[in-house]
Amino acid sequence: MLISNGRIDSSFHWFNEPAYQIHNCVLSLKTNPGTDFWQRTHYGFRRDDGHCLLTTVSTDFLLSVHTTFEPNTQYDQCGLIVRLDSENWIKTSIEYETPHQSRLGSVVTNLGFSDWATQDIDGTIRSMRYRIQSRGADFLLEYSSDGLLWQQMRIAHLHAPFTCLEVGIYACSPMPGSFTASFDGFLLSESIWDKDR
Repeated sequence: MLISNGRIDSSFHWFNEPAYQIHNCVLSLKTNPGTDFWQRTHYGFRRDDGHCLLTTVSTDFLLSVHTTFEPNTQYDQCGLIVRLDSENWIKTSIEYETPHQSRLGSVVTNLGFSDWATQDIDGTIRSMRYRIQSRGADFLLEYSSDGLLWQQMRIAHLHAPFTCLEVGIYACSPMPGSFTASFDGFLLSESIWDKDR
């Protein structure tokens, strides 16, 4: 559980803590300008200073959350993150582009190089649910508009060996601006990916 008795559960910790508040089990944070997660590919730069609220897992997991957000600037984003270190991680979110178009997608960073897989969506969408499940070093990324029907975004793999990972929520504003992201319905449980096989 992310929020317990109106406070962040003690098993979670901030990476680059932002200004935040909690109301009715909803965590709302305000991003700092110029924050991002990306490594090398195409753009050449290396950024590892977005905001994350993380806990440690050492077994296969299911991680999900509902986000609402009011983006202001290109690339404003919030969602889920799975992190080994600065050069090995996975994130999934909507990245805001314009009032008419945004990008629903994910970044998988392996051995210091990021990719970016996206699909165009309506720029007026302000709410989304995300889910990541693991099976060893493989990960299933999904999204849902209602929490009932989950649609696959991708299946990915982390190449660096690990015995545990940090998982949780994230938000960032790569451009010179900030926005408010809210998170509720957080769930961290045992993976159910392909349990029937």
